[in-house]
Amino acid sequence: MIKNILVPLDGSEHAKGALDYALWMAERFGGALFGQHVIDTVSIEGTFFHDISGSLGFEPYIDISTKMREALEERGKAILEEFSRRCRERNIRHEAFLDIGLVPNEICERAKAADLVVIGHRGINEEFSTGLLGGTAENVTRKSPRPVFVSTRSFRAIERPLLAYDASQRAGAAMESAAEFCARFKLPLTVLHIARDETLGEKALQTARSYLASYEIEARYELARGYPEQKIIDYLTNFAYDLLFIGAYGHRRIIELVIGSATEYVLRKSPRPVFLSR
Repeated sequence: MIKNILVPLDGSEHAKGALDYALWMAERFGGALFGQHVIDTVSIEGTFFHDISGSLGFEPYIDISTKMREALEERGKAILEEFSRRCRERNIRHEAFLDIGLVPNEICERAKAADLVVIGHRGINEEFSTGLLGGTAENVTRKSPRPVFVSTRSFRAIERPLLAYDASQRAGAAMESAAEFCARFKLPLTVLHIARDETLGEKALQTARSYLASYEIEARYELARGYPEQKIIDYLTNFAYDLLFIGAYGHRRIIELVIGSATEYVLRKSPRPVFLSR
């Protein structure tokens, strides 16, 4: 059961979308929100900010780190105050944390006291990112001790979740999360299995049927062929699903370490939020 939700906030549009999703879930789960803003030590110590210090209202000084830290602290406090205001408006229990350190590490440390991390797909420096998934989000999905919900920039109430199920242990964790989520929100669930062998595919879907039978949810089952990562994206794009549940890794763990996983591909390409279980 999800009761405590951590939402990292950096002032970006993607973080605002993440907060919208976190508020929506907290209301329905009857849980609490932990808002977190991390002052990046790299930002304070790096030469990049010496060049842009004028844009924050002061000239470059020898004590640039001190001036920069003060400016970043004020900005962080303003972001967290806006978070608290939105929580108060909706009568949601909440706490706000202003941390300093390496951003992904601080998020994962706070995640130890949460049930779910809700993070934006991209961050405040998205224009400098070379991938389709922000660096912080990618690091958090790899390191977080808790499930991670990677949100899209714009909020959309969830009505049609999709579970990508490959019968692995991690997919089993994703199925449990999907079942709890859909039962709580009274949503239908589609289970998608992509198989090379139809017999093995039917066996995997039967496992899913047996597990989900104990939940009061409307479930349908799809067996498809093709490359798993691309087929998942096709389903999200073409059939109006608005949330994907997926495990952190599948069967091909050794291959994934060398050439990247289907999960990573889906996280980078997904047009919808992704609930990543581990």
